[in-house]
Amino acid sequence: MRFLLVVPPLAGHVAPLRGVAAALVGRGHTVAWCGPEPELSALTGVPALTGVPVAAGAPVLPPLPVLPVLSAGDSAPFAVERRPAGLRGFAALKHLWEEYLVPLADAMVPGVAAAVSEFGPDVVVADQQAFAGALVAARAGLPWATSASTSAELGDPLAVMPKIGSWADGLQTRLRKRHGVEIGDLRFSPQLVLAFTTRALAGQPAAKAGTAVRYVGPVPATAPELPFPWEQLDGRPLVVVTLGTANAPAGRRFLLESAEALSALPAVQGLVVDPSGAIGAEGILALERIPQTAVLGKAAAVVCHGGHNTVCETLAAGLPLVVAPIRDDQSILADQVVAAGAGLRLRFDRAGATDIMAAVTAVLGRPRYRAAARGIAESFRTAGGAELAADHLEALAAP
Repeated sequence: MRFLLVVPPLAGHVAPLRGVAAALVGRGHTVAWCGPEPELSALTGVPALTGVPVAAGAPVLPPLPVLPVLSAGDSAPFAVERRPAGLRGFAALKHLWEEYLVPLADAMVPGVAAAVSEFGPDVVVADQQAFAGALVAARAGLPWATSASTSAELGDPLAVMPKIGSWADGLQTRLRKRHGVEIGDLRFSPQLVLAFTTRALAGQPAAKAGTAVRYVGPVPATAPELPFPWEQLDGRPLVVVTLGTANAPAGRRFLLESAEALSALPAVQGLVVDPSGAIGAEGILALERIPQTAVLGKAAAVVCHGGHNTVCETLAAGLPLVVAPIRDDQSILADQVVAAGAGLRLRFDRAGATDIMAAVTAVLGRPRYRAAARGIAESFRTAGGAELAADHLEALAAP
């Protein structure tokens, strides 16, 4: 069978589907990626289709297990670094919908339509932020599945803000009308929603998500091996501070406060991940990049921004969290961590060294946080992962 994976040019949204693609190829199916270029090729490690552009009528594609990336527009206008760093709350949500999700869908639809025509997929798998996949699949009458790379939308966060929810629904309605599609919410396929989390962390899906949600657990991302000064770990409990790779400008103040907090805790060893390379503090490690999964295997706790991948990697290691969300889904994920009993939440803009020190001391000193984290880790381990996701996609493709 043939599966077309339609994704935005965002690392966290591509990551879980890389494992699913590998599982499908391992079963003899053919997989193609479709999204904005050249960023998608860099994220997938699959070269772009060269020669005649797909949209202009490329030759028949060869029956390879993993095809070259099929271009769906230019990734440059949707680069993460173009987003204003200071957006918070409704301003961030408004920018996400009006300046990213909807324009991205309009820009991708022609390329996705051409890819569907050339590739002839049995199933389209559309990331939750790649509306074009849902639009084109519905218009073509193809089965389609939603890839929910983050659990934030599963709880329908806008339900508690009816005016904002109505505004977002209006944007979707106009988008669907422009592309001649009459279906429901583009974020939720009525046929299959692959949720890369578990109920132990995310809870039950909201009614708007329908009954098609299947929890398959996180799919670990593959990452290049990076050097690390393992000899500098001194045996004290290791506390890792990371805000991901996309938050360096916004995160400088928080990282400085974190470095001060950990320097004042002689019983722990602090590690601050600082992509800018500008932060240094006595008594802690400060590195631009780390082999995160390997380092978490040696850690005792993590302080982070609430990015889905970091949260899930931390919990998969059975570690408690201190979460200081910046924007987007991070606030919802922070609430999920707190509700599950696996950590504490701080205010990103206001937390100082004293607040961070108190939170780290609490999650390390109270066994219930680690116990809750280990319970979630077990739910991840038994969820099924990429192979279960492949099972669901095969069932959707079956006649």
